[in-house]
Amino acid sequence: MEASVILPILKKKLAFLSGGKDRRSGLILTIPLCLEQTSMDELSVTLDYLLSIPSEKCKARGFTVIVDGRKSQWNVVKTVVLMLQNVVPAEVSLVCVVKPDEFWDKKVTHFCFWKEKDRLGFEVILVSANKLTRYIEPCQLTEDFGGTLTYDHMDWLNKRLVFEKFTKESTSLLDELALINNGSDKGTQQERERSIDLNFLPSVDPETVLQTGHELLSELQQRRFNGSDGGVSWSPMDDELLAQPQVMKLLDSLREQYTRYQEVCRQRSKRTQLEEIQQKVMQVVNWLEGPGSEQLRTQWGIGDSIRASQALQQKHEEIESQHSEWFAVYVELNQQIAALLNAGDEEDLVELKALQQQLSDVCYRQASQLEFRQNLLQAALEFHSVAQDLSQQLDGLLGMLCVDVAPADGASIQQTLKLLEEKLKSVDSGLQGLREKGQSLLDQISNQASWAYGKDVTIENKENVDHIQGVMEDMQLRKQRCEDMVDVRRLKMLQMVQLFKCEEDAAQAVEWLSELLDALLKTHIRLGDDAQETKVLLEKHRKFVDVAQSTYDYGRQLLQATVVLCQSLRCTSRSSGDTLPRLNRVWKQFTVTSEERVHRLETAVAFHSTAEKILQECPEQPDAFNDMDQFDEIEAVGKSLLDRLTVPVVYPDGSEQYFGSPSDMASAAEHIREKMKLVSLKKQQLRQPEATTPES
Repeated sequence: MEASVILPILKKKLAFLSGGKDRRSGLILTIPLCLEQTSMDELSVTLDYLLSIPSEKCKARGFTVIVDGRKSQWNVVKTVVLMLQNVVPAEVSLVCVVKPDEFWDKKVTHFCFWKEKDRLGFEVILVSANKLTRYIEPCQLTEDFGGTLTYDHMDWLNKRLVFEKFTKESTSLLDELALINNGSDKGTQQERERSIDLNFLPSVDPETVLQTGHELLSELQQRRFNGSDGGVSWSPMDDELLAQPQVMKLLDSLREQYTRYQEVCRQRSKRTQLEEIQQKVMQVVNWLEGPGSEQLRTQWGIGDSIRASQALQQKHEEIESQHSEWFAVYVELNQQIAALLNAGDEEDLVELKALQQQLSDVCYRQASQLEFRQNLLQAALEFHSVAQDLSQQLDGLLGMLCVDVAPADGASIQQTLKLLEEKLKSVDSGLQGLREKGQSLLDQISNQASWAYGKDVTIENKENVDHIQGVMEDMQLRKQRCEDMVDVRRLKMLQMVQLFKCEEDAAQAVEWLSELLDALLKTHIRLGDDAQETKVLLEKHRKFVDVAQSTYDYGRQLLQATVVLCQSLRCTSRSSGDTLPRLNRVWKQFTVTSEERVHRLETAVAFHSTAEKILQECPEQPDAFNDMDQFDEIEAVGKSLLDRLTVPVVYPDGSEQYFGSPSDMASAAEHIREKMKLVSLKKQQLRQPEATTPES
């Protein structure tokens, strides 16, 4: 019977065990009767419960029952005493009926109990409250009977409820834990798991029950079960009532079973964790080897342009993003496995290492495939980028070659030619870079067979290889065509440079010829003081003319070369309309001026030679000057020379030009006149002897 079942009855305090003992160490059972009618059934239930508490050893020492009838009627007391015979006949050794000070007929009551003594089996005495100490020590009596024993019925009842609850819960818990623990000790793993699954969680929390038990044991050990903090107190759940040993025994059993239960839970948790890890590992492995690998299998192209390669890279980044989520799970699982390996049992090491190795192999293989694909796409992007740059360079070079060259001078042609060479060099460097990028990409593609993701990529690789080789061959052909056009353009530009050079040199020849003409007119004015000097001047003049002739011939050759170059370049030379007429005009002017200079010098040579001959002949010579016509001739030559000095040079275009300045011409004319005077004097001297001879 449990106190919780009859709690309302127990709260009425119809009877109680205060913890006091009689002189025989028997327990004292107190039945306090009240003015109200006492229910014999409830009292019987209460007595049955209270008498079930002591041990058999305690019961053997008998009970002393105190029936407090001070507030009750005699017939009720009599009924209670008689009821004791049926409830606890063997255990009752003495019944003390506490009578009221007034009331009850002593003779009647005494006679009645004495009469029933043999039939009752225990002694019944009537005693007043103040005489009760004759039979029981005051320290074993409650305050109601003048004793010092403290008793709190509600506190006892609460503690009793706690004890019974602990006993019930701990007993039930022990059965459950035993069932769980025994189930874990079965033979096969499947049986253990099946048993644990069925009875895995206890109905109550073991920690809570253990805590309750420890608190209860502490109360019992401090002899404060009845809630008293002072004085000598006794609890009906003392050692003699088997309360403390029972609690201790239950706690020991609970700790033992709970320790085993914790180990079972730990093993189950470890097994569950291992199964969860294995399940997650298989999820990662199945995804990476399934959908993850399938995603990579469908991505084999490299694109045919920068935009296409960038689109493939973006798609690959999306694939990498999906893989990153699974790789994060891999890192977490790897850490969990490492932790289990550090603290795991030997029986789990092999399985854990196998899981870890399988997970690592799959993840590293997939990560390597992703990295290879990323590197391949990056190489393809670089290849297409270099190809696009090279294509733009070739387009620029071709555009430059398709434009006709119309430079203003040779310097601009040289600059254009230098720019052309630089562009060709840049194209050559770009093509070399394209070949290197292409070869690197081809090498990576050739290694793709080892990362074929479980499929044959020969056809796909062939398309990629054909595309790469086609791009490189196309660029090579375009570059070769540009080189051929550059060779033609280079030859044309060099011819144009030569043309401009010829035109410049021809113009320079005209300038030189003009300078020679100017020098002839301004500095070649002396006619010499005698025949010898004049001959020297004539010889110098012929050399001067030879220089001018060479300059003119050089200019003519240059202009002829410009004609040939213009015909080759299919262009119109400016020399045919400008330089050549200027050259011819200056040369004609020079020729006329030179002829005039030669004529004057030759006339001067004849004049000086004749004059010097006349002036050097002696009058004594018989044949000297027989011919007077010489004097007339020299005078005519002198006059003719003087006349030429005053006449300008007339060019074919009608323009005129004088030699030197008027003063220079006047000086030369004065010298001729002086010589003519000398010749005239000589003539006179020769005529005087002829006049004197007839007179004599």
